[in-house]
Amino acid sequence: MGTVNAATPAEAGEVLWLLADQGLAAAGRREAAGLARRAGLTDNRSADLALAVTEAATNLQKHADDGALALRITAFGDRAAVELLALDSGPGIADIGAALRDGSSTAGTLGVGLGAIRRLADEFAIHTLPGRGTCLYARFTAPPGDAAGPGPFSQFSGLTRPIGGETQCGDTWAAREERDARGVPHVLVMMCDGLGHGPLAARAADAARTAFRTSRASDPAAILTDIHAGLRSTRGAAVAVARVDPAARQVSLCGVGNTAACVLGAESRQPLMSVPGIVGHNFPRLQTFSAALPPGQVLVLHSDGLNSRWQPAQFPGLTAQAPAVVAAQLLWQAGTRRDDAGVVVVRVPS
Repeated sequence: MGTVNAATPAEAGEVLWLLADQGLAAAGRREAAGLARRAGLTDNRSADLALAVTEAATNLQKHADDGALALRITAFGDRAAVELLALDSGPGIADIGAALRDGSSTAGTLGVGLGAIRRLADEFAIHTLPGRGTCLYARFTAPPGDAAGPGPFSQFSGLTRPIGGETQCGDTWAAREERDARGVPHVLVMMCDGLGHGPLAARAADAARTAFRTSRASDPAAILTDIHAGLRSTRGAAVAVARVDPAARQVSLCGVGNTAACVLGAESRQPLMSVPGIVGHNFPRLQTFSAALPPGQVLVLHSDGLNSRWQPAQFPGLTAQAPAVVAAQLLWQAGTRRDDAGVVVVRVPS
């Protein structure tokens, strides 16, 4: 069945990764200023973003181990925003409530400026793992500045990171909300891992995103078939496509290659399988797998740039976070850093 009322899709775009060093604050402000102009932020909001970047960078330099800033532009319908992620590998925050009070700082924890970032941002979230690290997320939206998110019944977000030494990433994701001919809403989401890394892998990823965007199908297997046709002139990819039906709280997934997918709960991880093959070249007989998506759980798709051995118990409280934080924390904490990495997360509100 075809679909109608297709929403503007959310897609992986360029992510600027800046590693923590002595020049992080200056580099972050410079990159943020460029993104703010592209996104159409007002001068005042651009200044707020610059302050938030400075505070986040200062915290990473003073308190964090192995930290980085990630900056990107995202689109929500006809509105754009600049998103800031600050990620580190420790030591974590012992008391988030205290850390979020303006001017608060405790030796060995993040703290200075977190309250200011929360106050300035249109959307703010933070998740910490004691002894392992913290993820801070802040979004600054272009006028009219009251963007509520991707839609009324679900939220989705993802994050990618190229292998060290490369500027282009072969992993990508895309998602969109649609309504079928009866007006029933659903979410379609794709995770793609272009074979290898570098420009040729990125070319395959771009082709997959284009094919997903232009496909008029609403069934995961049919969309994957369209992506296969779009990747024939590339080196190919591992691709998974899922459909989330909020009313039924059900997810169906069709995948080819070594992408991973699961329904993630606070203490559970229900895998959804893919079949061997290469989209664009060695296309197998497709199979679709289904699972329930209970309240409080999220759908996670990721590439093999993440270690497959991560477990829910390693991420207490994560499933209650915004999808952008779930994706970022999984990528940072479970990413192998020996390959391109990508994660996309879908949540259906209770």
